[in-house]
Amino acid sequence: MRRALPLSEVYTLLEPGPVVLLTTAHRGRANLMAMSWHMMMEFNPPLVGCLVSGANHSFEALRKTRECVIAIPAAGLAKQVVKVGNASGRDLDKFAAFGLTPLPAKKVAAPLVAECFANLECRVADTRFVNRYNLFVLEVVQAWIDSTQKKPKTLHHHGYGVFVVDGETIRLKSGKP
Repeated sequence: MRRALPLSEVYTLLEPGPVVLLTTAHRGRANLMAMSWHMMMEFNPPLVGCLVSGANHSFEALRKTRECVIAIPAAGLAKQVVKVGNASGRDLDKFAAFGLTPLPAKKVAAPLVAECFANLECRVADTRFVNRYNLFVLEVVQAWIDSTQKKPKTLHHHGYGVFVVDGETIRLKSGKP
């Protein structure tokens, strides 16, 4: 039986990828936020679209510095990721408060997150959609993988405190070997 779904809940059906941590550094202060709304836009160079609400403390830092890091946590960091997402960096050092370790990046001022299995250093490539949609187009300029974290499972937000962890991996024939 079909029922009408409130439009405010549509986002729970279109989860675009793993929950990530977006880090910024502005005026000598590092911050991080949890983010679910991102998408690959191009492969070479790698471009990522990220929606950062204008209400988030990180929005202004990203707008001013035009650089950030997208840190990808494994599911074991779920409780910390949720705490990061439920707190504001305006008056709180989220790295210290939630036991996360900032590491220096190579090409941007924003820090890497040591506990994450991947970190993507990014620069803003296009701002045409920022004023209207809060959508930043980022170019990944350096990527890091922690090879000690074997087969990390990512966390996916389905709304209202509901998360799914990566499940079974299947392989199907593709045009690439």
